[in-house]
Amino acid sequence: MDSKVLTENIPAQLRDPENRWFGLSKRARTIVYSTDRVKAEELSSYQDLASAKWEGRLLLRTSKKVYNQSLVAMLIGEHGATKTKSIVQGWVKNLAAQPFSSDTKLMEGILAGQGDVGVVNTYYYGRLLKKNPDLKLALFWADQDSDGVHVNVSGGGVTTHANNPQAAQRLLEWLSSAEAQNLFADTNMEYPVNPKVKPATEVAAWGTFKASSMNIAKAGELQGEAIMLMDRAEYR
Repeated sequence: MDSKVLTENIPAQLRDPENRWFGLSKRARTIVYSTDRVKAEELSSYQDLASAKWEGRLLLRTSKKVYNQSLVAMLIGEHGATKTKSIVQGWVKNLAAQPFSSDTKLMEGILAGQGDVGVVNTYYYGRLLKKNPDLKLALFWADQDSDGVHVNVSGGGVTTHANNPQAAQRLLEWLSSAEAQNLFADTNMEYPVNPKVKPATEVAAWGTFKASSMNIAKAGELQGEAIMLMDRAEYR
């Protein structure tokens, strides 16, 4: 699509380099930890979760789901395959339990004492916090001294043979506008992609973060390599 509105409203790293798709809301995939057993100053990065201090304390979602595949793909883009494999092997060594089927079950595992730290999408944390305002969990923004936290998006595009591509483009343009961004993002406790629009109050309460500036198209380009790397690292 050739749309001045979309390219102005959506940062370059959150849309396809060839403008075939556009992010419309975003969420961070970052560290969650037990506020009873972990201090924020003990945390730093995705890579640090592979260090010996987290042995028997780390919980992860299964590698079969796209969220951690995308995270590992972005780590490959940032660090290269060799270093990323070492990081993932460190995660596997530090696991306190078998990988969970969902982020929610992972956080419930931390609350139950199965582990102390994990990696989740922010909106899953928000949903759990909404059910229990006294939740003994908190978010930590990973990699703030380096590449920035990994984000992923909900987005949209227009198929080549769409019946009404002009109307479809107008819909996407509207969804990227200040008028619609909160309506779209707030529903799932996500962040607006339009930098002129502030997140919902409950989302903003989690604090601000530096996001990775790498184009998230890399998550797709490197997904196959990431899946094979995770398999070789015995991350199931």
